Amino acid sequence: MRDFAEIYRIAAERKGGEAALETMLARPMATEQLAETKDDRWLSTMAKCLFQAGFNWKVIEAKWQGFEEAFDGFVPKRVAFYDGETVDRLLSDKRIVRNGAKIKAVVENAAFLVELADTHGSAARFFADWPDDDYVGLLAFLKKRGSRLGGVTGQRVLRSMGKDSFILSNDVTARLIAEGVVAKAPSSKRDMTAVQEAFNLWRKESGRSLTEISRVLAMSVGA
Repeated sequence: MRDFAEIYRIAAERKGGEAALETMLARPMATEQLAETKDDRWLSTMAKCLFQAGFNWKVIEAKWQGFEEAFDGFVPKRVAFYDGETVDRLLSDKRIVRNGAKIKAVVENAAFLVELADTHGSAARFFADWPDDDYVGLLAFLKKRGSRLGGVTGQRVLRSMGKDSFILSNDVTARLIAEGVVAKAPSSKRDMTAVQEAFNLWRKESGRSLTEISRVLAMSVGA
């Protein structure tokens, strides 16, 4: 496995130099700033990411204000108590994409966030405090406790909200395979542990965030 400095040099060469590469690197939100994010924004982002999964992202983006209105601003304590009549109303609401399974998932994720808030003061506080060196543990938690938040969907939620994170895109996965971290796209607990260990090592070497490292890995392979 190459050290991070070498992978960074590969990415910089592909992207026109270090200065150009640095402009392309996203940074995570500070822990306390992340903790102050309203829980309705967490539910909104969860909903957007799961509705975008397997669908045209531009369509979802164009309709998003309608989603916000239809789901009462995604206030978890309100959405968590949607009854069958409310769900039926949403299934006929032309402001949104009327997918019954995904609407149900939004309601279930609202209940999930309410439970986190009851235990930790807010769901945002819970996510902010989760240790970055066990990011794969947080992904496993989202998959187990959330609704339709496994795989890349959960990763996209965390990245979109500003949590320090990596996304196992095709390019990131290709670099991990090239470095011998995994032999194929990681899905097993063993492979995910290996990925976390590699990111933790690169983070120690570079002093950079998981988010930055993830972007560098992607740009060391992608066009």
